[in-house]
Amino acid sequence: MRIEDLDTPRVKPGVMELTVDLLSWLGIDWDTDPLIQSTQRELHESAMRKLASKGLVYHCSLSRAEIDAAASAPQETAWPAQVDGAATGRENVYPRHLRPVQRPSTFEDAYPSWRFVVPDDWVTFDDMIAGKQRHQPATSIGDFVVWTRRESEKSSQHTKPGQAAYQLAVVVDDANVGVTDVVRGDDLLDSAARQMMLYHALDAGVAPRYWHLPLVRGDDGRRLAKRHGDTRLDVYRSRGIRAERVIALIARWCGISPVGHEMTAAEFRQRLAVDTIPRNPVVFTAEDEAWLSHR
Repeated sequence: MRIEDLDTPRVKPGVMELTVDLLSWLGIDWDTDPLIQSTQRELHESAMRKLASKGLVYHCSLSRAEIDAAASAPQETAWPAQVDGAATGRENVYPRHLRPVQRPSTFEDAYPSWRFVVPDDWVTFDDMIAGKQRHQPATSIGDFVVWTRRESEKSSQHTKPGQAAYQLAVVVDDANVGVTDVVRGDDLLDSAARQMMLYHALDAGVAPRYWHLPLVRGDDGRRLAKRHGDTRLDVYRSRGIRAERVIALIARWCGISPVGHEMTAAEFRQRLAVDTIPRNPVVFTAEDEAWLSHR
């Protein structure tokens, strides 16, 4: 288990402990104490030094407004935003003409951010769920951030060190412990292409196999969120809902069997088959809520 705690503005007190507790409640276990991502700073810095020695990163002091202004020229294209791995609306592709010709050969943590020099290559891979993929990060996002300073840190009285951004941190950490498979939501398919580029640039070995699952959405077709009511696991647990009931619902979503009885994590593991997992988004319906609530 790894606790990814680098997105400091969004890490709330007690959330990590609650997450570990909920996983245990569901019957999920792991081999050793959780690895805390923020303790891996030396590995992240070493990766930045390697990228700098190859001329593959450069520092960027432009504000978001300045980048957006530069990208608003007619030749630039708008694409869905991916900021540190999370889709956040829309933003412009980082303009190629802002990339410096001369790039530093050493890494110094003294700038607002550092960007990776994205090649024009297409990245192709076979996703175990989503199928054959073909992405070109140069046109979908451009030179993306690999080292950053958070706004909350820049506004403090004492300047704090920067930190690895999502894309770099997960590649370095996955390679360091030998991760073989990455299972996550299909909103991060484009991130897989960027991460494979970083694997190659860092000579980090073979990238993991990727399993990008369809998201759970509300009946309005939008990804499940607060707008659909409070669907947090700890809320259901506080209402006395058994973990086996939650697992049974997930089992139906995975094509295991219709909801009719509760299911343990061990039974779920035995019956799960990749070919029954749906390839389209899952809808959390009123009937699903009624099942969880025993209505």
